This record gives sequence, structure tokens and C-alpha cells, in this order.
Amino acid sequence: MTTNSPFETRIGYSRAVACDGWIFVAGTTGYDYATMEMPQDVVQQCRNALATIDGALAELGASLRDVVRVSYILPDPDDWPACWPVTRAAFGDAPPAATMMSARLQAPEMRIEIEVTARQPSGR
Repeated sequence: MTTNSPFETRIGYSRAVACDGWIFVAGTTGYDYATMEMPQDVVQQCRNALATIDGALAELGASLRDVVRVSYILPDPDDWPACWPVTRAAFGDAPPAATMMSARLQAPEMRIEIEVTARQPSGR
């Protein structure tokens, strides 16, 4: 499935792919795809990325509660603690296995990228 991200077409990837009951969501940054604007604040970027991921999961019959693995990538690891309340709110009821890595992202305005794997609920 795809979203409104122009990067999907330019780069050649899908936002999310479902296969054999699993959902793989591509690395998602903090763009607001309605406006194609990137907030400067890492916390708002984290919120936007999780909202995009949640929407992709919903289209495939799942939710953030079905996420079993999440990877967070931040260029500046010092930004990570500010995101904890947002990630705890998103995953606190059903915490997935998680990894935080520090790496340069595609563009300098990107301060976080989030990738998840989810299991589709049975019967879907």
C-alpha cells in the first residue's frame, strides 16, 4: 500500500507490504503528508511518523497494538529521550521489541525515522 508521499514513487518503494499475515512498514519520517511540510521539532516529527504508520497499518487491518518490532533511527541520539513520551503513548499497552540507532538520514531536516513490523490480527 502507498500513502501520499512523493518519495514512494521517486525511490520505488511501498509504505507497507502485507505478506503471510505479517505487515512490514517502511522507514517513515515526520512529514505531514497533507501539507508536505517537515516540522523542526523532533517530537512532532515522531508524532507524524507514528500517525503515518498507524494509518498504513489500519489500511491493512492492523493497528499499533499489533506491532511486534520497531526500529527508531535518529541522527542525533540526544534527541531520543524527548520522544519517549510519544512512543510510550503509542506502544505502552503492548510494547514491541525495539531498537534505537543513530545514523544520518536522507535529508538534514529529518530528525527521526521509524520502521515497524506487525502481525495482522487472525481472521484478516
